[in-house]
Amino acid sequence: MSGRLLLVCRLLVRDLRRRRTEAVLLLVAITAATATLTLGLTLNEVADRPYQQTRAATAGPDVIVTPRATGQAALDELAPLTSAAGVTGHSGPFPVAYLTMTVGGTSAQTVVEGRDDAPVSIDRPAVTDGTWVRPGGVVVERAFADALGIRVGDTVSVRGTVSADDTVSADGHPLRVVGTAVTAARATYPYAGWHHPGSVLVERGGLVWVDRGDLARLAGGRPLSYTLNLKLADPAASTRYAVGDELTIWQAIDDLNGRLYGDAQLTLLVGSWLLSGLALAGVAGIVAGRIIGQRRRVGLLKAVGAGPAMIAAVHLAEYLVIGLVAAATGLAAGWFAAPVLIRPSVGLIGSVNAQPPALRTVVASTALALTIAVAATLLPVVRAAATSTVHALADAATPPRRRWWRIRLSRHLPAALLIGVRVNARRPRRARLVTVNTLITTTALVAVLVINSRVEKFDLGYTELANPRTERMDQALLVVVVVLCVLALVNAVVSTWTAVLDARQPLAVARTLGATPAQAALGLAVAQLLPAVPGVVAGIPAGIGLLDLVSRAEVQRPPGSWLAATALGVLLAVAALTAVPAMLATRRPVVETLRSAPS
Repeated sequence: MSGRLLLVCRLLVRDLRRRRTEAVLLLVAITAATATLTLGLTLNEVADRPYQQTRAATAGPDVIVTPRATGQAALDELAPLTSAAGVTGHSGPFPVAYLTMTVGGTSAQTVVEGRDDAPVSIDRPAVTDGTWVRPGGVVVERAFADALGIRVGDTVSVRGTVSADDTVSADGHPLRVVGTAVTAARATYPYAGWHHPGSVLVERGGLVWVDRGDLARLAGGRPLSYTLNLKLADPAASTRYAVGDELTIWQAIDDLNGRLYGDAQLTLLVGSWLLSGLALAGVAGIVAGRIIGQRRRVGLLKAVGAGPAMIAAVHLAEYLVIGLVAAATGLAAGWFAAPVLIRPSVGLIGSVNAQPPALRTVVASTALALTIAVAATLLPVVRAAATSTVHALADAATPPRRRWWRIRLSRHLPAALLIGVRVNARRPRRARLVTVNTLITTTALVAVLVINSRVEKFDLGYTELANPRTERMDQALLVVVVVLCVLALVNAVVSTWTAVLDARQPLAVARTLGATPAQAALGLAVAQLLPAVPGVVAGIPAGIGLLDLVSRAEVQRPPGSWLAATALGVLLAVAALTAVPAMLATRRPVVETLRSAPS
């Protein structure tokens, strides 16, 4: 047993040393998929920390109560809560008005909260620029200020709404922006909780603070709402409160802030599925080429007494080791890339720090890496182990299945097309991998086209601003597309070079029978394009269907010209990647190629 293990280890080390380029390509392919999966799984964990840091820095409340009633009725409803069981502290009640703020011709729904100059024990908004509230001034929540382009020293106009039909009063009150701040008592822009007084329908909006004495004037005599911040002896006990339109717990606010990353996380997870399929196709192509090159060694091992299990162990050990290394590399790359790629909301303070990945992330990434390695190598390894010793030593290609109708049809094919068909007939599995590669690539590109063609309206009552969720999704989409295109490029190059190296002798024979170097080179290009065409054709509906599956909104189809240009671009890329190695292969003298063939 120890002797066999030693043999496996020696052959493993020897193969890794002799085929370093192939080992690196395998590592890159699997690492790309595991790194993207790691980034998607850790997104929520990493993005959750800035809110926790903001909550600690601002003495965030555990429960926030805002009755539907207004005026004295609201105050009477809040009074008994300050002495309720489990409540250890409170701040407020603070008056609140749901108004409209205008700056530079842009109006947005705004939650205006009245505050005093003196700090309170619970919910102390942290001023990030300028000063705290004072008469005639306004402090804007930092994410809201960033969306509207507001800076300290600007002048804004605050006015109220006449009715629930969004009719806006004409008498705005100018206020000078004296600062920006962040808080943990409300979700960041655009989820500040704006609504019409007495209504349960919550709409998007931002948050500002003004001096308590100014709020009644800004509201124009309308009854004010009130909000009360509570601190509990056990913050986790807040989950036992009945959350509704009148009561919010800090966990719900954390969840609302996390929604900013929901689309980005979905993009990364779907991207990891596509990258896993692309990595599977790439690894299978590399492994198939390596197994073909090692068939004589399989025959030699069998000739000296090695059984099928020993043959399988020799080959699988190498790919399992590469899979484990790729899992570790992907975990490290995905985890440490998260702080760089994830931009926390400017409505929070703190930073995104890299910490050891969670156990579920480690298990999922390792399982994915090993699954790709085993799934891509199992069939070629089993076939090699089951090959007869004589056939393995002969190292002959799989003979094409000849049918009379195929032969009759091939008589009328041009020389280049006939060569391409012949090359694919010798290695049908490699042709299928080309189809899978182009299918996944086209699917991803079409999905990107569909996303970019969307017309998204992010309404804030009277204007449309950039959607922070979309901004983060676009950032994640860029990461996925770049990694996917690089991996697809690597797969295409590997597939092309494998086809060129494998077809050297058949092409030399074809040239001795009258084919020109140009026809031979074109035949290799055709061999790659023929299986790519069905992959491109199937990838267009697959990309649209993928978004139909994962999107919560209606998917808008891009123009047909965009889809046609994408399909043509993928096919041209395949042809271009094939042209250079094909021309290099046909420049080699025929006699030299035939002499190098094994006898």
